[in-house]
Amino acid sequence: MKLVTNERDILEEEVKDETQQSELESANEAAQSDESSSLHNEADDLAVALEKVKEQEAAIEEKENKLLRLQADFDNYRRRARLDMEAAQKYRAQNLVSDILPALDNFERALKVEAQDDQMNSILQGMEMVYRQLVEALKQEGVEVIESVGQPFDPHLHQAVMQVEDSNYEANTVIEEFQKGYKLKDRIIRPSMVKVNQ
Repeated sequence: MKLVTNERDILEEEVKDETQQSELESANEAAQSDESSSLHNEADDLAVALEKVKEQEAAIEEKENKLLRLQADFDNYRRRARLDMEAAQKYRAQNLVSDILPALDNFERALKVEAQDDQMNSILQGMEMVYRQLVEALKQEGVEVIESVGQPFDPHLHQAVMQVEDSNYEANTVIEEFQKGYKLKDRIIRPSMVKVNQ
């Protein structure tokens, strides 16, 4: 009977060992499954994190491009403002010159009148002094008379009001000036009114 007991003990030991072995294998499988699941979760988390990084990089790049465009727009605005200010300074007298030119024309017409006595002569001399002061003040501002008579006709500088045929002049040449033209620095204030040879 002792032998049977021993066999039973051995069997029980074997069953116990098998059970333990089975439990160990189950535990290993569970651990491997957890590890695999954990690795899978980490991979998913990493993919999500990479996606967020790409989105952030794209957003940063878009903001940088926007910033560069704004900087360029601001630089263009500053340049335009500076050019406008320079032009305004350069041509600040344009409106005043335009308003004074008809008075200058009237002075020139008045100075062509023949003086018949000393009183009229002294009035003309006074008018001529005022006329010269006006012309000098305009020159200091950069106003110049446009040369016309004997010059080739230029539609930017001259306004043709008459055309004639005169063999003494070359074709397309200004023969006579009816009204002086003026320019302020490089801008035409008023073109000359002229007669042109065909």
